[in-house]
Amino acid sequence: MNFTLKFDNGNSIEIGSIFCIGSNYSKHIKEMGGSKPDAPVIFLKPRSAYLENGGVIKIPEFSDLCHHELELVVVIGKHCSNIDKNESYKYIAGYAVGIDVTLRDIQNSAKQKGQPWAVAKGFVTSAPISQVISADRFEGKIPYFELRLFLNGNEKQHGRTRDMERSVPELIEYLSKVFTLNPGDCIFTGTPEGVGQIKKGDKLVAELVGFTKIELTVE
Repeated sequence: MNFTLKFDNGNSIEIGSIFCIGSNYSKHIKEMGGSKPDAPVIFLKPRSAYLENGGVIKIPEFSDLCHHELELVVVIGKHCSNIDKNESYKYIAGYAVGIDVTLRDIQNSAKQKGQPWAVAKGFVTSAPISQVISADRFEGKIPYFELRLFLNGNEKQHGRTRDMERSVPELIEYLSKVFTLNPGDCIFTGTPEGVGQIKKGDKLVAELVGFTKIELTVE
């Protein structure tokens, strides 16, 4: 299985831990019937969840409701422990677009029972990630991005990272103090509104507008 992320400048890095942020866009929080959490909501996916461009999302037979969640993915470039948010740009290797593929029926059941989301969020092919755009292109700045997701040619999600409840620097600061981050770690930074169902035979295109995209099919 391939665990290597490729960059637009020809570099590559092996995937480490995959950290995911929940409830980080106000309109998505509203559509899910929730409220802004007091602290970042964190869950993890295993490396085996990674899926590269052109891959196939495989919905497990035990789920009847699988959703797409479009996200900016931040890739860490070096060891990062207990840092200040103002220093966070120094630790970013690049940016990608990803999809947090979610078994919504399994997640809802887990929520009702107070159980973890590992199965709903971490199954094989649940973390598609595009080619990575090198952070060097942005000269030490953390830019804002525009995100779009198309399902069978129809736009379903459109968001801007400037609308995140907690910014990329804030997320890196928090994660570095709780977990420590290492080269190849990926941060899924949350999804804007418009999440919805995907089914076998669907085709998905997710874009980091103007920079990179990923094309996938569903089985």
